[in-house]
Amino acid sequence: MNVVILAGGKGTRLAEETLARPKPMVEIGGRPMLWHIMSGYAAHGHKDFLVACGYKGEMIKEYFHNFVVHNSDYVIDLKDGTVDFVTPNPIDWRIGLIDTGLETMTGGRLQRLEPHLRGQTFMATYGDGVGNVDVTALLAFHRRHGRIATVTAVRPPSRFGGLVVEGDRVREFSEKPQTGEGWINGGFFVFEPSIFDYLHGDDCILEREPMERLAADGHLMAFRHEGFWQPMDTLREKYLLESLWNSGSAPWKIWP
Repeated sequence: MNVVILAGGKGTRLAEETLARPKPMVEIGGRPMLWHIMSGYAAHGHKDFLVACGYKGEMIKEYFHNFVVHNSDYVIDLKDGTVDFVTPNPIDWRIGLIDTGLETMTGGRLQRLEPHLRGQTFMATYGDGVGNVDVTALLAFHRRHGRIATVTAVRPPSRFGGLVVEGDRVREFSEKPQTGEGWINGGFFVFEPSIFDYLHGDDCILEREPMERLAADGHLMAFRHEGFWQPMDTLREKYLLESLWNSGSAPWKIWP
């Protein structure tokens, strides 16, 4: 099953990083965010990706074009350019890198990928957030309900420490718990091919009219994820993810 990653936005709220590179290429632990997201899907056996490129998309293309060379030991014969790999790269993903335009909105980017999806069910997510989402359970949930679309509902991460207070005494303190009120769109979608009936043109924003119409038509279902989920919209959030990775216990690292 194809996994679409929307990776074409400009990431203006993370301008300190994105002036030089697209947000999905901002590194956490020496690897681009895009690699972390793909690794999570690959851990569940989904290794066919379509990346919707846009802003500075050439950097994403160059990264994966050179991935094998940069992640393998090899001997090169400068006489004829032949390469013998000593320690082959173990990653067996297939990645389509598709230019979907500089100013195209999320729904428009998805629509531009329709010819590459061959009328099949597919998964999709954003290129700037990670979570320990059980993708296998998500897909099983989608297949059970039989509707057009599934969105993963998450709790918004709290910006501040949480307090449980009894009288004047703090009974419990938790630093930045993932217990925000309500549910929000966490990405990690599953779509049937008929999603394209709801998408119209490059200006189409997936999260507005298409999602609103799907909900009104009874074709949008929510897979509730109570675990870790964290977007990378600001430099503070980038540092948070970096510190979690460096601690050796990054919650989204669900692969071996």
